Amino acid sequence: MNSYASHWSLDPAVTYLNHGSYGACPTAVLKLQTQLRDELEREPVDFLSRRLPGRLQEARTALANFVGANPADLAFVVNATMGVNAVLRSLSFAPGDELLTTSHVYAACHKTLRYVAHRTGARIVIASLPFPVADDEQILSAVLAAVTGRTKIALIDHITSPTALILPIERLVRELDQRGVDTLVDGAHVPGMIPLALDQIGAAYYTGNCHKWLCSPKGAAFLHVRRDRQEGLHPTVISHGYSSGFHAEFDWTGTAEPSAWLCVPEAIRCMGALLPGGWPALMAHNRATAIACRKLVQEAIGAKDAAPEHMLGSMAAVLLPKGAKGSVADNFDRDRVTTWIRERGIESWFHDEPRPLLRISAQIYNDAEQYRRLSVLLKEALHGA
Repeated sequence: MNSYASHWSLDPAVTYLNHGSYGACPTAVLKLQTQLRDELEREPVDFLSRRLPGRLQEARTALANFVGANPADLAFVVNATMGVNAVLRSLSFAPGDELLTTSHVYAACHKTLRYVAHRTGARIVIASLPFPVADDEQILSAVLAAVTGRTKIALIDHITSPTALILPIERLVRELDQRGVDTLVDGAHVPGMIPLALDQIGAAYYTGNCHKWLCSPKGAAFLHVRRDRQEGLHPTVISHGYSSGFHAEFDWTGTAEPSAWLCVPEAIRCMGALLPGGWPALMAHNRATAIACRKLVQEAIGAKDAAPEHMLGSMAAVLLPKGAKGSVADNFDRDRVTTWIRERGIESWFHDEPRPLLRISAQIYNDAEQYRRLSVLLKEALHGA
């Protein structure tokens, strides 16, 4: 690990190359979370009943400034999947209605669509996105070609989880809106990876995680709902705030431990202080590392680019060649390959759809030397000893 690793409590015995899955929280932010938890337990009623509303508003305002939104349109949720559920399970659908998504949709959110479709009689329509992909126009064409007069909502990833593509979300939202279709954007990977301006994007609904690239504690995410879509939008748990307004409903869904939400401003501050150029410098650094490491791995195993650089942030997918007969990667099984690599001290992330791939993740504690070591193991897994 490089010198920046000292800001995290990651196991030094493991080369951690999978920040994209669950993030990793700096020790300074975890220290604040411990202090908040201790304060809560010293006087739970005072903390939760009297102090929490004001503190949530302060944290919400800091987050809103970071993601380019009005705090009035922002609510905290536990994770982006919960945000997707809150929207889809608040809306009304009827038999024959179409719920549009893409072939690169996050699996948990696809299952939410299946659940809603099963309960309402609506049907899921999947726009097949090419991969490898050449440019934004291929994405736009595929999505818009799947829109019909029955399309009621489009669930689109801003950054796809398995294939690590930055989709042209602002153009998609605008084109879908012109066709009378609201967009629910799954921005799970966006906050802290690329600049975000929610008001400029203009989606009806946008949800994102703070625990991934923003590096807050686990359990911090947000749901942004455009002002004209807030009426009738409810959290997945109905509690005392019901019918009292957007913030009232989402801020209190029962007794919970809110320290992760309250730590978001410190995560923004802490991560933004790592480099002299602040967040813009950090995002640029991580992106450059991901692109360089993609090239390094691809040259080692003989793979070609699966996407142009402008569609990449701090993650990049590398398509894997077919494994040699008898090798670890023969008849590719992502769990087997992941376990084999992990047993050799590297935490990485593989997937098998749409094709076998390695997803590169680059946080500031990662460097090229770590990916060189992964490349050596990957060549052995693909070609055998």
